[in-house]
Amino acid sequence: MRIKLFAVAATAALVATLVPGSAQANHSWGGYHWARTANPFTLKLGDNVDNNWQFFLDQASSDWSKSTVLDTTVVTGSTRPRTCKATTGRVEVCNASYGYTGWLGIASISITGGTHITSGTVKLNDSYFTGSYNTPAWRALVTCQEIGHTFGLDHQDEDFNNANLGTCMDYTNDPSTNQHPNQHDYDELVTIYTHLDSTTTVGMTAPTKGKAVGNHRSSWGHIVAASKGGAEECFVRDFGNGNKIVTFVFYAR
Repeated sequence: MRIKLFAVAATAALVATLVPGSAQANHSWGGYHWARTANPFTLKLGDNVDNNWQFFLDQASSDWSKSTVLDTTVVTGSTRPRTCKATTGRVEVCNASYGYTGWLGIASISITGGTHITSGTVKLNDSYFTGSYNTPAWRALVTCQEIGHTFGLDHQDEDFNNANLGTCMDYTNDPSTNQHPNQHDYDELVTIYTHLDSTTTVGMTAPTKGKAVGNHRSSWGHIVAASKGGAEECFVRDFGNGNKIVTFVFYAR
């Protein structure tokens, strides 16, 4: 969510809980997007995962590359999974036992210029992938959703109890049919990326390291919003002059 260039870093976290929500007709995440001068563009996904996650990273990359405006390619990772530091111009995907922090996965994006993504990270929390969560369906949903956030997508729905929408951007108690993007996700990506920019933040030729995003609320700043029941909260850590970190968290029970 980190270098001096960033203006915003945002974190989205997926967890298991039972909280009512509503489907979103449009699910852009704050208007955040990668700057680029042409479509489709190719975004690198740094591979910092072990064999328990490799299939799901590859599957998510293939699924999201079906978009007409972006492609993803899995490349050698550039960070240590435990810290999962950002690299400018790409997304680093990591797994480790991050502890019983309340989340299954978090996605982070660094922003400059108000809305332009300059880097992203995804953390997949092995501490929770035991017992009922240690299934291919849960691993697929979490990986797909957190990578989707790094493109600027929000959730389509945050109600765990209603019928599945057939997308990984939908919270659910049963991930069996929510393991991949659906057409609405691809349509939203077209909406987000229709306009072109005069510069690009994708695949910068001289990538630099950013900071790691903390795993606990003490590092996220002050709370600015919360969902009904407090299952979902948004935090801001403001450094002034337009530099801030926005943290979007969805808690476990």
